[in-house]
Amino acid sequence: MRLLRLSALLTAASGLVRGDADFMSVRTSLAKDYSGKGGDPGEKYFHESTFHPHYDGRFASEALPETESLPHLTALMQTYLSTMADLGAETWIMHGTLLGWWWNQKILPWDSDLDVQVSEPTMHFLAEYYNMTEHHFNLPGVKGGRTYMLEVNPHYTIRSTHDVLNVIDARWIDTSSGLFIDITTVRANDEARQRGRLGALICKDKHQYDETDIFPLRDSLFEGVIVKIPYEYTKLLEEEYGRKALTVTNFEGHIWNEETKLWVPDPDAKKPFSKRSRIFRATEGIPTRSTPLSHRIER
Repeated sequence: MRLLRLSALLTAASGLVRGDADFMSVRTSLAKDYSGKGGDPGEKYFHESTFHPHYDGRFASEALPETESLPHLTALMQTYLSTMADLGAETWIMHGTLLGWWWNQKILPWDSDLDVQVSEPTMHFLAEYYNMTEHHFNLPGVKGGRTYMLEVNPHYTIRSTHDVLNVIDARWIDTSSGLFIDITTVRANDEARQRGRLGALICKDKHQYDETDIFPLRDSLFEGVIVKIPYEYTKLLEEEYGRKALTVTNFEGHIWNEETKLWVPDPDAKKPFSKRSRIFRATEGIPTRSTPLSHRIER
């Protein structure tokens, strides 16, 4: 039987879950909670760690060394895309993750902030049947594999952009490292539609789109696995980052190598760049589930 544990089933109608998942119920080997929730407002569900904004402190006490973080992020994305495909849950990459796809279909070597989006019906489906489920994968070169957890923010049912503490609707979390993928829901923008802007969409983080910007989704590859990308990907990237983001070949202490199609460290960078500094090295092979994802969870 596959490892798929439902520890806190959430339904859209119940509204019973208010606090974040208890540290003792999800921790792996830590004796202390480094999530930083002590300093967060009570209404905030997801808590970034005390040592890094892109780590979950329930599963890690410090950031990974630079030589280890990117392979973890690569596997994180591969396992997420594989799981969503197995579940039949439509998802697509966005923001800096989409920009990485634009350049070479890989995660940008300085970016630890991975972003994906889903539709509102998909988020309801994930919350109804797969919240707090664990998914174990065998990874080449990783003894014992790794376990990933899908966690849904119960405030996802609040559609207002005024809920600024809960703009992230769900996360896909690597329980071995604390790294995660932010999952946001794209919803109908009711106010804009009432003003006559048919097809208007919005996220709780206030990003706005038209349906034709995203749909129909295009098929591509990212980190060696099948991925969906927005239909008007060039337009969306230019609007968010500017046209130069698609052409500048020297950025964040890296230089674009046209021959290898890789971002490599710039030896002439005057000062240390913000995050990771090494050349991309992909995880050898693609992660596989330790056991098949073959049955629904019984409620």
